[in-house]
Amino acid sequence: MTPSPRAEQSAETDLRIGVHQLLNPPSEDDDAPLTYRIGDLAREFGVSLRTLRFYEGLGLLNPQRRGTTRLYSRRDRMRLRLVLLAKLLGFSLVEAKQIIEIYDQPNGRRRQLERALERFEQQREILFDQRRDIEESIEAMDVSLEFVRRKLAEGG
Repeated sequence: MTPSPRAEQSAETDLRIGVHQLLNPPSEDDDAPLTYRIGDLAREFGVSLRTLRFYEGLGLLNPQRRGTTRLYSRRDRMRLRLVLLAKLLGFSLVEAKQIIEIYDQPNGRRRQLERALERFEQQREILFDQRRDIEESIEAMDVSLEFVRRKLAEGG
């Protein structure tokens, strides 16, 4: 199932946690919970319940069900962290899922890091290109605004 751009954008606007928090998770100790309720993860990561359910629908998260209660594992929590990092870096949810799922393959951790490095470098170039395009558009907008203001001041 490929998410619609509107659905992805809705999920993106929920992002409230910074890159340092996503990259440097607190270490899991023996006292850390084994499962998390949907509200716990929503508060921790600054996302809506709707976003978590959306990610679940895409197969990014796979909580256990106990009646109507969703119970997320530590693995789901880490996957959510990776999804939010991918979104922050400008990746689609499909791309995020592809990178995340490498972990489950043989030698997955290393392969996942190698693939992430490769894609991060590519994405960085894309972002630089987009920034250049935006700067050109802003410059064109400034020139156009000045032109229109001058025409109005001249009496139209």
